[in-house]
Amino acid sequence: MSASLPASPSTPLSAGPSPSPHAPSPGARNPDRPVVAVKPITVPVPGRGMDLQVKVTAPVAGRNLPVIVFSHGNAWSMDGYEPLVDRWAAAGFVVVQPTHLDSRRNGIGWDDPRFATVWRVRISDLHAVLDGLDGILGRAADVGDRADLGRVAVVGHSWGAQTAGALLGARVLDADGAPGEDFTHPAVAAGVLIAATGTGDSLTPFAVEHLPFMRPDYTTMTTPALVVAGGRDRSQLSTRGPDWFTDAYRIAPSPKSLLTIEEGEHTLGGLAGEKVAETTDEEPARVALVADAVSAYLLEALGLDASAWAAWEKAAAANDGWDVTGK
Repeated sequence: MSASLPASPSTPLSAGPSPSPHAPSPGARNPDRPVVAVKPITVPVPGRGMDLQVKVTAPVAGRNLPVIVFSHGNAWSMDGYEPLVDRWAAAGFVVVQPTHLDSRRNGIGWDDPRFATVWRVRISDLHAVLDGLDGILGRAADVGDRADLGRVAVVGHSWGAQTAGALLGARVLDADGAPGEDFTHPAVAAGVLIAATGTGDSLTPFAVEHLPFMRPDYTTMTTPALVVAGGRDRSQLSTRGPDWFTDAYRIAPSPKSLLTIEEGEHTLGGLAGEKVAETTDEEPARVALVADAVSAYLLEALGLDASAWAAWEKAAAANDGWDVTGK
């Protein structure tokens, strides 16, 4: 979910390559390529209580474009994360961003009876987007004609990473340690978890009381995935340090990759936007690093560029600001 404890229910829990603050990386793919965004697109979800709205961002030109479905962190919406999303679109991806129920615009706080099940609704949101992807993209100008629905990945940040992880095979342990339902989706070929929740055995009392779903079981997360973690990401929801955010890589079965950014905190330079209040480590180059690493990993994982991620692995050996590990 997030690295830091919110002051109020409306405050988010938290808070490769391009030039890095420490060393060169393989670089971005066409970072100045024009992109277009279409919003809002309403997705019918019976029983949700309010409309599910999404934003679609894509390059202005290009065909056979792979698709990223992105899950935002707590309290954000489809209107956040432009530094990431626009860079992914410039790299040749179609990006679909749903607004989850916990968005601050919906006013669902800790004491709202709906909050206890928001984690499930988040997962359902991603399933609804994937199930209706053809129709959603068909309402985004000509994007539907240019997207490759056979190459789809899920990506998430913070709470969104746990949400995305469920579609990759991770489950949620109940109070007795028994794994919950399987939420995988057949359309998802790969994923990326950015600042993902670690295991639930080190939760603080606040997290135990209010966030009992923060008990992911990564032993069943078999889908290929990249885990991105900050070397200075310390959560007020766990008694552990930054290594908590590497659990998804450490525990999940291969194939998995881990990108660790030495000076990154929970927002990894400002993923959600420029100069936003939650950012504790403002650094645009770090955001570009994360965006380009995700693009490179997914281009290889989705079978579009076999050399993209290999270039990152090679570059990691020559720098001291970020590191790539694989298994």
